[in-house]
Amino acid sequence: QLQVVESGGGLVQAGGSLRLSCAASVSISSTAIMAWYRQAPGKQREVVTTVTRSGSTYYAVSVKGRFTISRDNAKSTVSLQMNNLNTEDTAVYYCYIRWNGDYWGRGTQVIVSS
Repeated sequence: QLQVVESGGGLVQAGGSLRLSCAASVSISSTAIMAWYRQAPGKQREVVTTVTRSGSTYYAVSVKGRFTISRDNAKSTVSLQMNNLNTEDTAVYYCYIRWNGDYWGRGTQVIVSS
C-alpha cells in the first residue's frame, strides 16, 4: 500500500518562501501524475499544480510565476517551491499521487501572515 508523506509547511510572512516536499513509500517511477492541492479554511480543495512523469506541468492561475513543482522519479519525490507568498496562500497543502489509484498525503499546514 502506497503511503504519501508531506513535509515543509509552516508559518511565513507575506513575501516569503517555503518549500514543501512529498515522498512516496514505494517506488513510483511509473506513475502518471504527481500533484499538489490545497484547501483553505471554509473552501473546497483545489489543485495548485501537477506534473507528469515526462515533466509536463500545470499551474493554477493564482500561483503561476510564484510556485514551481519538481519531481525526482528515481527518488519518488515531488517538491513545491513557493515564492512571494501572500495571505491567500494560507491553506493545508496535500500531495497527490495517481499510481494505479489515487493516493493522498495527510497534508501540511502553510500559514502566511501579513
